Amino acid sequence: MSYDLIVWEGDAPVSDEAARAVFVRLMERAEEDTAAEPTAAIRAYVHALLQRWPDITEDAGEDSPWADGPLVNNASGDAIHFSLVWSAAEEASAYAARVAGEHGLVCYDPQLEALRTPPARGGGARRRWFRR
Repeated sequence: MSYDLIVWEGDAPVSDEAARAVFVRLMERAEEDTAAEPTAAIRAYVHALLQRWPDITEDAGEDSPWADGPLVNNASGDAIHFSLVWSAAEEASAYAARVAGEHGLVCYDPQLEALRTPPARGGGARRRWFRR
């Protein structure tokens, strides 16, 4: 079992519902398109994540929270949809969301159906954290 997150470039939606609509569009795009080269912002985000925990494809990655690898292979264009191993999801998802915010990216949690980064313009969504 794994825990998924999706991170994308753009303005943060004003609500969890608006973020879910973006998530659905990105998932539909992923099914239709062939993988596009990740943007510089998404590559920088992946690099930052891998500074904390190495890719599972590397020798040092045996204790990594990433469920598959190379992690950058989950990126396409301006978005990355990636999975975490369940046992590390609480810590790693909080870290991934924080790093997304630091990089000016939006982080959405499909399990919670909620933004993990602050909403745009102080809008309706509250920051929510991992729940089991």
